[in-house]
Amino acid sequence: MTLAFRETGPRTGVPVVLLHALGSKSGTWDDFASRLDRRVLAVDLPGHGDSAHAEKYSLETMADAVAELLDDQVDLVGHSMGGRVAVLLAQCLPGRVRRLVVEDTPLPPLASSEPLSPTREPSEPLPFDWRLIDPIMTELRTPDPGWWRRLSAITARTLLVSGGPSSHVTLESLERMRGLIPDCRLVTVEGAGHRVHSVRPEEFAAVVGEFLGPG
Repeated sequence: MTLAFRETGPRTGVPVVLLHALGSKSGTWDDFASRLDRRVLAVDLPGHGDSAHAEKYSLETMADAVAELLDDQVDLVGHSMGGRVAVLLAQCLPGRVRRLVVEDTPLPPLASSEPLSPTREPSEPLPFDWRLIDPIMTELRTPDPGWWRRLSAITARTLLVSGGPSSHVTLESLERMRGLIPDCRLVTVEGAGHRVHSVRPEEFAAVVGEFLGPG
């Protein structure tokens, strides 16, 4: 699958690969990328931005598409849905993901949620493929015990970023995740809510930039 991406910064060193949330696109990272003195690849995930649309959508399909972009070692930063994709990559490619940042990402629940009503085709075009909403949202809300178990396979140094009580992603779930990843810490950017890198750009860049370090 053909993916579009925006490359900025030096052309050498370990790249930082940025993965956006559902319905967003690579441009959401422009401010953060400008604050990093690193080679940055901000990706449009399948069905988003300038990337190709898929016949069928899943988090695994998105992870596979991103994996094809990765030459060697990378640092991964993912927000929300992009965080789930980043975690899948870190689980499946131990040793190739050097550092992992997961920004306010909804995690698989431990119990079944009520099914969502099917999304109707919008009357006006969306900036992403509306067909991805149902399969991706269903997957985000479906219990997956294996996903939690595979967290122990992550070898990357990991940073979880919470947006605090105003986010729908609970601190309890992130604390559970922190306990299952071997080398992991959790920070909270108070008052940021779900979109930490957009609402608190300076705080997010300071915390994440220090964690990522030089390339």
